[in-house]
Amino acid sequence: MHHAPAEDLARPGDGYLISPGKAWFAFAMTIALMAFDYIDRQVIVSLFPHLKAEWGLSDKELGALVSIVSITVAAAGIPVALFADRVSRVKSIAAMATVWSLATISCMFTRSFGALLAARGLVGLGEAGYGSVGAGLLASHFPARMRGALMAGFFASSSVGSVLGVVLGGVIAARWGWQAAFGVVGVPGLVLALLYLFVRDYRTVELAPPVQQARRSTRAATGYIVRALARSHTTRWVCIGAAAQLIAVSALWSWLPSFLNRFQGMTPKDAAMKAAVVVLAGAAGCIVWGMAADRAGRRRGAAKLETVALLCIATLLTLGFAFGAPLMGIALAPQAQFELIVAGGFLMTCTVGPAAAIVIDVTHAGVRSTGASVLSLFQNLLGMAVGPFIAGSLSDSLGLQTALAITPLFSLVAAAAMGVASRSYESERASVHLEPAEPDPVGAEPAAA
Repeated sequence: MHHAPAEDLARPGDGYLISPGKAWFAFAMTIALMAFDYIDRQVIVSLFPHLKAEWGLSDKELGALVSIVSITVAAAGIPVALFADRVSRVKSIAAMATVWSLATISCMFTRSFGALLAARGLVGLGEAGYGSVGAGLLASHFPARMRGALMAGFFASSSVGSVLGVVLGGVIAARWGWQAAFGVVGVPGLVLALLYLFVRDYRTVELAPPVQQARRSTRAATGYIVRALARSHTTRWVCIGAAAQLIAVSALWSWLPSFLNRFQGMTPKDAAMKAAVVVLAGAAGCIVWGMAADRAGRRRGAAKLETVALLCIATLLTLGFAFGAPLMGIALAPQAQFELIVAGGFLMTCTVGPAAAIVIDVTHAGVRSTGASVLSLFQNLLGMAVGPFIAGSLSDSLGLQTALAITPLFSLVAAAAMGVASRSYESERASVHLEPAEPDPVGAEPAAA
């Protein structure tokens, strides 16, 4: 693995781990892989009309093809992050990208719902831990003062990937068939996995003696760290809030192409292109609200969470009206309704960057990837996996428009949870900062005693 020269290894109190150039290279490679993570995850959304027509699948079954990825991500996320934290983040990320890319390519050879569901589960298994390990790596390369905006940019790349996945899936399926879409989007991840080996890792941070004792077995280490993280009031409530908001996000992202196809008469290709605009608005919102939360928290840390809570309420009001107004007899022109949906899409990603930054802020540097994986567990299992399935189930019984009017109610839960977390954030962040533990780059000599 590449090592920095000695002059790169000095790190001021809130400076870069190695050098700005190497940090930004790590950032570029990590967000590129995050984009392909979500291209491979979301490409199937624009293929729903094709799968429904060819295999006669219900909306619940189509939703399950999205949810299964989040379920397997959640199930394996903590063990993968724990391994990466104690061994190598860079090699772990390269291995993850290889697995999820090969699994995506395998989807093109499936010939039944069961086989496709299993292949999609393998995609999630490969992606497990990537968001948390990547976030932990970036958090250690850059100054802490930049953390909220960087996390927002990192996770915004998932929105860009979702856009590309939806658009590419629609365009490729229209020209070459839905199977080809999986093959085309799976190959670039293999190339990026190889290039990622040139990213600099950081030296594993030593943990307190009780944790070192627990590391004698993976099971004991996992249990110890999860218990330690669970003691954090801030982490617990931020995880709940972030998951609740992602129920609304994932429901909209998964079902908007089908909504536009069924209710506004668009072709699957055109519906995918329109839906991509909403997801792209979410990417922009992720960055804007991450920066806004950082700015709000400069003088008083709790203001970060209070700002996010207000944005969650704005999400509920905007999307609730966009989908609920026609159900209440309020006429909305198709373009006006779509503009409201775009506005809601811009607001709804407000939790993504701040949630990751806040959890990292209150987590010991030695287990940052693992701490972020606890957040990822909640986000995937109780957020991303739940949203498409709930919306699909509600659609089968009440209709898709009603389902999309109901799911924004979860933003109210998110707002309440963020408000509760704001009460303990500043004290927990201060206590973590009293501990030793900013990491050194791989290859650095330990400081003299």
